[in-house]
Amino acid sequence: MDFIILLKYAFLGLLQGFTEPIPISSSGHLVLVQHLFGLYIEGLSFEILVNTASLLAVLIIYREDLIRLTKNGINYILTRKEEYQSDFMFIVYLVIATVPAGVIGVLFNDFISETLKGIYMVGISLLVTAVALWLIRNLRGQKADAHLTWKDAVIVGLAQAVALIPGISRSGATIVAAMALGMKQDTALRFSFLLYIPVSVGGIILEGPKLFSDSGGQGLFLAHTIAFLLSLIASYFSLRWFMGIMRQGNLKYFSYYCVVLGVFILLFL
Repeated sequence: MDFIILLKYAFLGLLQGFTEPIPISSSGHLVLVQHLFGLYIEGLSFEILVNTASLLAVLIIYREDLIRLTKNGINYILTRKEEYQSDFMFIVYLVIATVPAGVIGVLFNDFISETLKGIYMVGISLLVTAVALWLIRNLRGQKADAHLTWKDAVIVGLAQAVALIPGISRSGATIVAAMALGMKQDTALRFSFLLYIPVSVGGIILEGPKLFSDSGGQGLFLAHTIAFLLSLIASYFSLRWFMGIMRQGNLKYFSYYCVVLGVFILLFL
């Protein structure tokens, strides 16, 4: 394999892993870098591969929450005790919020991968992300896990569906929606990244097999493996870093970044 091609895939994995947890759109950055590198990766299979690595990082970081939710959810079903109800309903709301992106992803998967991955669409979408982040930069909600409603779940789910467009950050869209609904920062962050799990699993089911059947896929095994590992490592540390950023309330800096990058794309690419 060409060593330069290997380096390009390694960089794409590292880039996706770093940008996935933070609100600057990992999919938009992948489109941009592929454009700059002259590297065209057909379909969504490679994106699903590196997203799977990010999913593993999320599972590692939120493992205690997942174990607690699972145990308490089962306990509520078996006992109907009020002490377990909040965690059970949190799971229900995650399921509800998963539906919009799942339905739109299934119905419009080909359209998104073939039509909406243009570089100018990314530039426009980054500016939209910047405006959304700016609007909620000073919000400090009071709504905790126990105070969520099905309407909150639907709205955050719709925000995640919009983020199927490259350049619209998934974490940004869901966190913006959650904070606009009055959620506390830690609740918004937790709901956003636990919501990432079922959507990622759905993407793996839909697109995963194509990764192995794509033409030339066998020859790219090493490149894919390196990209996967780098994405996993970068996602873990990036999410840890972003959790600290959320506690400090510094989302405005991501808004600045999206404005600069979006304007650069529209003017020079």
